[in-house]
Amino acid sequence: MDSFSLESFHRQYETDTVEMTIGGRRFRLLTPKSIDPFIDPNDLLRGFPLWAKIWEASWVLADYLSGIPPDSQRSLLEIGGGLGLVGIVAASFGHRMTTTENNPDALQFARANAALNGCSSLRIVPLDWHLPIRDNRDDAPHPGGSDARECNTGDERGYDLIVGSEVIYHQRDFEPLENLFHNQLKPGGEIIIAAAMRQIFADFLKKMQKRFRISATRKVLRSAGEEETRIAFCRMSPGCH
Repeated sequence: MDSFSLESFHRQYETDTVEMTIGGRRFRLLTPKSIDPFIDPNDLLRGFPLWAKIWEASWVLADYLSGIPPDSQRSLLEIGGGLGLVGIVAASFGHRMTTTENNPDALQFARANAALNGCSSLRIVPLDWHLPIRDNRDDAPHPGGSDARECNTGDERGYDLIVGSEVIYHQRDFEPLENLFHNQLKPGGEIIIAAAMRQIFADFLKKMQKRFRISATRKVLRSAGEEETRIAFCRMSPGCH
């Protein structure tokens, strides 16, 4: 974060500002003024910038983390951090948080938002969970050699809690995420995923049941116009039923 410049960021991106209160604290987040510059016209579905919006599930997850007492010995990993809301809120409430993203523009927005909110303790790193994973629990050589690109958060000790919001959109992500959870979660750790109630998310949970114990609750958010958004809040721990 030391080399990041908000001034340089604003020269590169046109932004709007969203303000919200979570856990009794006020946060300001920069969002893209338009998503058009981030859409790949040759691949509208695969290249759609899902990271460029503050999702309701992210608000639910951030609010939950704001209410957990911080523990300096407990490490948290966020996958698919998008604009940085969840990581910023968690770090602001004292959690030892690492936020990850694969999209380079999303990483820049997350860094900008961390700087805007004075959140210097938040670690923000790139992560592509489709890359091969080195097993942190042993010294086995990487199948691609020592120089191969890896799905690596930079912390070989693993994490006590892995969280994500609106990260399940494609079946091709199921196995890479399962591998990531297996590799990065410490013994006795937990995974929390928040997402709108979609069929693809139900399919994901069905697959994860083979390896994890899952408990799910439903959160209902209502907008000013009384429109309802149903969010599934799922906690996963190793071990099948």
